[in-house]
Amino acid sequence: MQLPELCRGPTLPARFPEAFLDLMQQTLPDEASLQAFLAISQQPLRRSLRVNTLKISVADFLRQTADYGWQLTPIPWCAEGFWITRRTEDDALPLGSVAEHLSGLFYIQEASSMLPVTALFNAQPQPERVLDVAAAPGSKTTQMAALMNNEGMILANEYAASRVKVLHANISRCGISNTAITHFDGRVFGAALPETFDAILLDAPCSGEGVIRKDPDALRNWTLESTQEIAATQRDLIDSAFHALKPGGTLIYSTCTLNMLENQQVVMWLCQRYPDALEIEPLADLFPGAEQAVTPEGFLHVFPQLFDSEGFFVARLRKTAGVAPLPTPGYKVGKFPFSPLSRKDAQTVIHAAAKSGLHWQDNLTLWQRDKEIWLFPAAVEPLIGQVRFSRIGLKLAETFNKGYRWQHEAVIALARPDSANSVELSESEAEEWYRGRDIWPQAPLPRDEVLVTWQQQPIGLAKKVGARIKNSYPRELVRDGKLFRS
Repeated sequence: MQLPELCRGPTLPARFPEAFLDLMQQTLPDEASLQAFLAISQQPLRRSLRVNTLKISVADFLRQTADYGWQLTPIPWCAEGFWITRRTEDDALPLGSVAEHLSGLFYIQEASSMLPVTALFNAQPQPERVLDVAAAPGSKTTQMAALMNNEGMILANEYAASRVKVLHANISRCGISNTAITHFDGRVFGAALPETFDAILLDAPCSGEGVIRKDPDALRNWTLESTQEIAATQRDLIDSAFHALKPGGTLIYSTCTLNMLENQQVVMWLCQRYPDALEIEPLADLFPGAEQAVTPEGFLHVFPQLFDSEGFFVARLRKTAGVAPLPTPGYKVGKFPFSPLSRKDAQTVIHAAAKSGLHWQDNLTLWQRDKEIWLFPAAVEPLIGQVRFSRIGLKLAETFNKGYRWQHEAVIALARPDSANSVELSESEAEEWYRGRDIWPQAPLPRDEVLVTWQQQPIGLAKKVGARIKNSYPRELVRDGKLFRS
């Protein structure tokens, strides 16, 4: 094809392979749309965040950050989401180093990536069991957990071993307690857990054409052949997810790519495979303006120029009937290394935890492995013995001769900042805490074990040693460089 004048120049081969341009020309309605797509693809992506309502309401977050000089523009498809513009002098401080991010009050998430979860939770009453097939780094898992208010359970799966740790870190920072993490190829779930989940999110691995504004090299290795290979994997994944879904449940299929091979054609392949067992639920009314992105089938095909965002695709499917099961998986799960605590031992743990400011609801149950005490979401228990988990719920404590050593992830998720043993730090003291240094408070400490808070958010549990608070912030989380706004 004749390349648009806009795209000429030395960066063209890396940014816009000719075969990709041909595909976009076939996908977009006219030349003006193609030109608009190419123009915005060369503009920086605006930043966005999502307020973590497990820790703070949107209204309180806006009040807390009102004097920061942030311009927060609501995202129309996510009540907790905002595009953020910061003052030029604030740009030297990474958004991930501000106090509210460190304490889990918000998640840095691209606006379009909030769409799939909105589409899922707009479709039905709150689900009890949710599967997130490709969960890392955790943006959608944490978004779902907040909408579920930490109830029920989310099975957060990640195939890439290197990304499982990142997934867990984000879940922990946001104070989430209702997840179980697995590390599998997503194609196993249809056979391993047939008709188990009320809702499934398959944000499928894809060619990533929609992220070029964030990653200028996103198309460097793009070929039509690789796209077709990815689509074949996506068909396997959506078929497996459909088998793992209960009749009556909702399946969201989404990608951050733009071609129809990985989007419409994958979904329509599933529809043709199970014509009597699924329905497409149109998304034209998902939010004001959604009609700009809706396809004839009722999917959302979001090109970057429509909402000044990344590109994204979202389809919502309803399973209307059961389907023939897949062959039983041949792997062995192995012996489960945990056992539930007795009622007596559980009461002892609950009482000791309450003295340290930690509380939880009955939807979490106590389990033990050797000297470790864990809290599992009760909704995960029927799945024990069917799959092998990397991690379930929260590690609450380690036992030792004198009692319990409460774990940081449990403190972040379960502590109440108004507890009798809480100590509110000053801004400078909180910075020292995040840098891994001991604190020398001016006021007397209420107890030998104190709950450390900043901005009325729990940020750790520590021991009093003489006149100081001994820093117990996990070494792998310790930060250096510029923090907060100072």
